[in-house]
Amino acid sequence: MATEVQGTEAVAHEDEGVRRRDFINIAAVSFAGVGGLAVLYPLITQMNPSADVLAQATTEVDLSAITEGQSIKAVFRSQPLFVRHLTAKEIAEADAVDPATLRDPQTLEQRVVDGKKQWLITMGVCTHLGCVPLGAGEGENKGEFGGYFCPCHGSHYDTAARIRKGPAPKNLVVPEYTFTSDTAILVG
Repeated sequence: MATEVQGTEAVAHEDEGVRRRDFINIAAVSFAGVGGLAVLYPLITQMNPSADVLAQATTEVDLSAITEGQSIKAVFRSQPLFVRHLTAKEIAEADAVDPATLRDPQTLEQRVVDGKKQWLITMGVCTHLGCVPLGAGEGENKGEFGGYFCPCHGSHYDTAARIRKGPAPKNLVVPEYTFTSDTAILVG
């Protein structure tokens, strides 16, 4: 009987040792996990945009001073933004083009807001290598199709800012925007 009691005590001590070891392992892993999070948190949060970048997340543009046929340059997220008040002739020229003949097929209606066909808003960055095309400023070269011309490598865009000639693979990008009134837009 004495050997049975000693055997039971040995098993009890062995179970107690396993429990202590398990607790120590769990505590060590938990401590290491919390320490890892404490190190990673600042590294991850430093990748968030700064306050000045967040302030540029949207841009409001007043359209009231832009006359028909005029283009202006604004800034959106540190990049040029072209705002163009299309004339009836420019709209007709854009509508006359068969989208199937274009490298990046889009109609003018797909590039403007419904009911505001006269307002074309695009990013002023050539889709070839990121140069700023001419055509938004007074007296600038508008290219062969009356829209925009990129002097870096010779891309020509039409009045709807669609690529017509040159190495650019895509049309000028139309950013997300909404009309906040008849004379103002909010880009972004």
